[in-house]
Amino acid sequence: MDAGSLSTSNANHSRCPLQEQHLQRKQSRENLDRFIPNRSAMDFDYAHYMVTEGRKGKENPSFSSPSREAYQKRLAETFNMNRTRILAFKNKPPAPVELIPKEFFSSVSHDKPVKARRHIPQTSEKTLDAPDLVDDYYLNLLDWGSSNVLAIALGNTVYLWNATDGSTSELVTVDDEVGPVTSVSWAPDGRHIAIGLNNSEVQLWDSTANRQLRTLKGGHRMRVGSLAWNNHILTTGGMDGKILNNDVRIRDHIVETYRGHDQEVCGLKWSLSGQQLASGGNDNVLHIWDRSMASSNSATQWLHRLEDHTSAVKALAWCPFQGNLLATGGGAGDRTIKFWNTHTGACLNSVDTGSQVCALLWNKNERELLSSHGFSQNQLTLWKYPSMVKMGELTGHTSRVLFMAQSPDGCTVASAAADETLRFWNVFGTPEVAKPAPKSSVTEPFAHLNRIR
Repeated sequence: MDAGSLSTSNANHSRCPLQEQHLQRKQSRENLDRFIPNRSAMDFDYAHYMVTEGRKGKENPSFSSPSREAYQKRLAETFNMNRTRILAFKNKPPAPVELIPKEFFSSVSHDKPVKARRHIPQTSEKTLDAPDLVDDYYLNLLDWGSSNVLAIALGNTVYLWNATDGSTSELVTVDDEVGPVTSVSWAPDGRHIAIGLNNSEVQLWDSTANRQLRTLKGGHRMRVGSLAWNNHILTTGGMDGKILNNDVRIRDHIVETYRGHDQEVCGLKWSLSGQQLASGGNDNVLHIWDRSMASSNSATQWLHRLEDHTSAVKALAWCPFQGNLLATGGGAGDRTIKFWNTHTGACLNSVDTGSQVCALLWNKNERELLSSHGFSQNQLTLWKYPSMVKMGELTGHTSRVLFMAQSPDGCTVASAAADETLRFWNVFGTPEVAKPAPKSSVTEPFAHLNRIR
């Protein structure tokens, strides 16, 4: 006997005999004596009301009025209480037949899938040791390339961690005279990487061949703590307050100079269009620069100089779904996340986070923003944009979370903290369809380099 027939048989045997008798009697068409009331067809609640309460109004005419009687009449009609007969001598009329089954409506209403609420893990899915990570708010020591390889600078050494197979390799260890490493940044191709040094130089490396291509010298006078790529242009920011655009394809690599910061440049980010550059400094100033205003003969004038922050501006993040929207975070004396319209320079919103803002990342798939913080919770906070409602707080680090980097698919975030740990968080979920990284149509930045210069 199959499962379907078995369940039917059990259901028949488990039925209550009284219920079966009631059903048989209800289906029968026997002619009842019309003078014997049919209890199954009577409304006992209504009958009780009519016998005990229904005539109180007529028994006390002094309390009635035309408006009250009209109200009582409407009320009776609404609740079907204007019936005069209490006893019932006929069966209740059969229930109306549904011309369209309810299942049809339920299936139609569920044709549009309801998006399930995404689970946000509160703990990291992986933790790696990061000994000798320099505890310096103004540096940028972590980056995740388009080839799914994570680069992290620990002291004088740059390590590469392959997120695909979990393998680790050492790219370079610099001498104490030029170290420690103060910044790392992958080129758009995911193969070449720039390394800023404490002695003001920048090295360019081919990670696949594991060889140095060239060294950029002479641009800065002090350490280079921030780097940003824009196709073949490498932008560098130094403790000397200067920002340089370096064309890595040519020998005389400095093509533009941006002057506007009085202290160290600790944050650099190009917009997704490559048209605008955001820079933040230890002078509490945020600058927006435009490529169309760049000049190779003299220092380029900024598009906007924004002085709303009251502490160092390191955390910068361009919105992936609105090209002129920039999020910035302030240091310990500011603690705010601010949103800017970079076309007009207007501050759209400011949110007090309660602690130092070290890094910011946008979710590529949803309208969400992730921030990393210092004292006192050393947490990562996920915000819903634009309401800025907290969606979750990720804890686990025991010291300030200095750096964050996002995987190429936009789902996983790596965070490096002063507690010398590197943690991985699946905070942005998993995309429905994994899309391969788009191939850049830009000419290979290092195609014309054959030797170290």
